[in-house]
Order: sequence, then C-alpha cells, then structure tokens
Amino acid sequence: MGDLTVELYGSPIGRLSGSWQTFDFHAEPDAVRRYGLDSLILSVAIPLAVVTSRSNRRRRQAFFAGLLPEGRMLSRMADEAAVATYDTIGLLRRYGRDIAGALQIWDADDPGEPRTPATEPLSERAVAELLARVGDEPLANRPVGGKTSLAGVQDKIVLARTADGWAQVLDGYPSTHILKPETIGHPSMIYDEEYGSRFARALGLAEFETRLETFDTTPALVIERYDRNPRETGNQRIHQEDFSQALGLSGDQKYQRHGGGASLARVASTLARHAEPGSLRTLLMLTTLSVAIGNLDLHTKNISLLHRTDQSITPAPAYDVVPQTHLPNDGALALMIAGKYQHAAISRDDLVREAAGWGLRDAAKIIDDTLDRVLDVTASELPDPRAYAGLLADIARFASNLRAGRPVGG
Repeated sequence: MGDLTVELYGSPIGRLSGSWQTFDFHAEPDAVRRYGLDSLILSVAIPLAVVTSRSNRRRRQAFFAGLLPEGRMLSRMADEAAVATYDTIGLLRRYGRDIAGALQIWDADDPGEPRTPATEPLSERAVAELLARVGDEPLANRPVGGKTSLAGVQDKIVLARTADGWAQVLDGYPSTHILKPETIGHPSMIYDEEYGSRFARALGLAEFETRLETFDTTPALVIERYDRNPRETGNQRIHQEDFSQALGLSGDQKYQRHGGGASLARVASTLARHAEPGSLRTLLMLTTLSVAIGNLDLHTKNISLLHRTDQSITPAPAYDVVPQTHLPNDGALALMIAGKYQHAAISRDDLVREAAGWGLRDAAKIIDDTLDRVLDVTASELPDPRAYAGLLADIARFASNLRAGRPVGG
C-alpha cells in the first residue's frame, strides 16, 4: 500500500511513509513554504522541515499513534480493520478521515479518494441503539464509511448535530459531539462528569456545552466538541494536540509514574515557550480545580493545545474534568504536585510551590480565587440526582480544606 496523505486545515501538509515499524512523517515542501521553516502549526513536537531528521522519528510516531483510542476501543477497531493494534499506519488508513483537531489522513493510492463526506440521519431510538452497542461499534463507526478515530479509553460514540437532528458521520464528515453512555460498574460517572464540567465553565476554563440527555430511555452525557466550529461552513475543524503528543509520550507514559516523562513542570515549560501570555495562569487554575474536586486523572492526554490558522497557540478548553476520589482507586494523582502523588496530602502551599517552579509569581491569588469560585458553585448548584450521593459534600470539603491551608483530605 502507498503513503498516507496528511491534510491540515484542508491542505496537504505532509505524508506518512513506511510500515508500522518504520513509518515517518515527511513535510510537504509547499507546506514548509506556506507556514515557514520550523513552523509548529502541526505540533510543538514536529517543527516543519524540508529534510526529515531520523533522530526524532519516535516522537513523530508517538504523535500519530496518539490520534488513536486505547484499550477495548482500539482492539475492536483494529479487528474491524483487520490490522494489529500496534499498526498505526493501518489504523489511520482506515479511520483517519475524522480525527482530533484539523487533521485528515487518507490513502493517496485509494481509488475511492477523495471521499465525499456524508451523514446518515438517526432517530432517537437509533442513537440509543448505538449507545447500547458502543462496545461492539466504538465511536459509532459503520463497517462501510466509518472513518472516525478519537483518543481515550472510555466507551463513547461520536455524531454530528445537523439542522435536522442527530446523524452518523461517514467518509470524513466532521463529527460535532461526543456521547458517553453509563459506565458498567460505575453508573454515576457520566453524572459526576457533568457536574465537574460546570466548575470548568464557571471558571472560564471551558465554553463548550456539556449536558445530560435521554435517548429513548437511554441516558447519555452529550459533549460538544471544542475542536469543531459549527458556526463556520462545514463545521470547520480546529487543530489541537494533547500534551502526550506535544511531549513525545505514548501509552501509559501519560502518567508520571510510568517513565517520568510526563509532569506539570514540562507542560508549563512548553506553555511558557510556545503559548500565548496567560497560559500558565490557565494551567494553575485547571490544576487547582482538579485537586479541589478530586479529579485524579489530569494526565498529559487530558491537557491539550489549540493551533490556530494564524499559528497562534493557546491552551485548549478543560475537558474530562471528572471527580473520582469516591471510585475504587489508590488516591494518586496522574501528575505530581510539588513532589506529591497522593491527592489527600495536597495543600494550598503545595499548589503555590508547584506554580512557583513554573515561574508564576501571583500563584497564591490565582489559587484562592479559583477555590472561592469552586465554593460558589457548590453553594449554588446541585449535582444531578444520579451522581454519586456524596459528591457535593466531598467537593465542598476538599475546597474548604485547601482554602483554609489544610491538606485537601483534612
């Protein structure tokens, strides 16, 4: 099979050549001229270059592998495509038309390309059936025309919201929403996540809509994709990369305990070098919020960057902000704060010390303002009745302890 064409914002930016073991990204000379030598429009990990250096091939491979899901979703999609789970090239050849950000990846030698994107209207019952079959048909990919990939472990489907209602996306039509069904064994999770999303919006860390909806008696969490702009013609894609991609990490390296390549300090350093002013403040607000609500899973695939067409770089909106301390786990954070992993041991002073290491001078005020706003939400908004029964009390206690200078666990 031939090379894969890599498009960004609707124009070829490069190609992927080689087998699953040897593949590499090669920038198109026209793209280098358009964006400039060493442009970071694709990724802070992959500056555009006329000649590809072999020394950073693993970093480039990790970036493209990071466009794929993990766990059961990856296994099922690999089975459907008749390729191995480690075959990044084979998987992107099949599912690369509707992926995160403004990328589209497709087989240059496929006689069916370029595809004509389309949608298939869905009734409420049909959406419910897709949610029920999410384990067998991850991301709602149809056997013919299903071209969607999205990173993550949790079961989900992706659909487009059109003027006529919900629709399945085919041949690269840009999906606009992520739908998560109740999780077997943890039925409160989508309701807990919906409550967590309210804090992110109250802090100005996210503007996209997150709501609970029922499809023919089947409940789901409906999340508007922040990397799509439905106000533009054709639901314009907005390019993004997560921090595993930005730091050249793969798989479980998103957790600091797995190899040590992931850390808040490295995220902060990348933001300080490449992102717009105010980015470190945003990171500290997100970190403080995560501690205050018990979001243990703030790892490098849950923090992202947006790359605009003018080549500006900003932190992506906060997503997957999920209270988790009541779930079966060891109480450890995905990324250390001031050298500590245990959530219950983190204090306001630890947050200040962590941020001081990033070079942020007004950390204490940012932390206190964030905690005050968290407490405002706990005082004014109740979780959905199907959320974990102790959720409100936990978050109010965590935030109050931090605000008073005590460890979050009291």
